[in-house]
Amino acid sequence: MVIDTHVHPGFLEELEISDEQLKYAQNMMGLHKTHRIRLEHWEKACRCAEIDKLFLLPLDLTTTTGGYLGTNEQVAEAVAINPQRFIGFASVDPAREDALEVLKKAFVELKLCGLKLHPSKQKFYPDDTKMDKIYELCIEYNKPIIFHSGVSMEPDTLTKYAHPLRFEEVAARFPKLRFCLAHFGWPWVREVCMLMLKYRNVYTDTAFLYFDNPKEFYAQSFGVDIGPYWIERSLRHQVMFGSDEPRLEQIRMIKAIREMNLRESTKEMILGGNALDFLKGGREHD
Repeated sequence: MVIDTHVHPGFLEELEISDEQLKYAQNMMGLHKTHRIRLEHWEKACRCAEIDKLFLLPLDLTTTTGGYLGTNEQVAEAVAINPQRFIGFASVDPAREDALEVLKKAFVELKLCGLKLHPSKQKFYPDDTKMDKIYELCIEYNKPIIFHSGVSMEPDTLTKYAHPLRFEEVAARFPKLRFCLAHFGWPWVREVCMLMLKYRNVYTDTAFLYFDNPKEFYAQSFGVDIGPYWIERSLRHQVMFGSDEPRLEQIRMIKAIREMNLRESTKEMILGGNALDFLKGGREHD
C-alpha cells in the first residue's frame, strides 16, 4: 500500500468549485497558473506513480480570509466519489466560535479521518492553551492531526507560528495525540528529528522541496542536514511520504524516495505503512 499523505483538494473539478472559489484557491496558495484538476488526471498520475491512496487536506480560513481551500463537505463528497482512492481529512479554523461543533460533525457525520491545521495561514500558535479543546476532541475520537510546520511558500504566512519547537509542548502535554509536522519542518529538519526521537506521537512527511530537484534536495536534507542513518536507525516508524500536490511534482518526489539508500522495509514504512499506523494509532513504537 502506497499513500501520499499530503494532497490539496481545492482545485478538484468534480467538486464543482465556482470561479470565485478557484480564484480564491489560486490567490491563497500562490498557484496562479493552476486551474481545475479533473479526477481523471489524478487517477492517471497515481497509476503512473504507483500510488494507491491520497490524503485530502482541506483548509478552513473563515476568520482570516473568509474562505476555504476545500470544505469538509467537499472532501466527504470526493471520498464518496472514489473511496478506494481518497482518505478525507477535515479542517476547522480554530478561531471560529463553533469550531468544536464543526469538528465533531466532520468526525461523526462526515466520517473524516483526521484534522488538517495550518498555523501560519490560520494565525495561531499550536502551543496556545486555547487549542486544548480541539486536541482533546481529536483524542476523544482517535483522530490524528496534520500540522503545517516550518516555512510556507504561500502568500500571507509568517513562519513564527509554525516553528517546530512551538509543537513540543503539544507533544508533551498530549501524549495520546498523534500529529504530523508536515514538510519535515524545513528548514528545521534537525529540530523535527529531535521531537520525533523524544516524542513517539510525533510524525513528519516528505512534502518539502524548495531548491534543486527532488533527488538532490532529499540527498542534502537526509544525508547532510541530518545524519545519513538517522531515519534508518531511529526514526523510520515516523516518516511518511507526502508530495504537497498540486504544488510539487508528485511522481518525481516519490521516485526520489524510492531511490534513497534505505532498506526496502524502511521504504515500505515511509511509502504507506506509517500512514496506516498514523491513521489508526494501533502500533506500539519500538
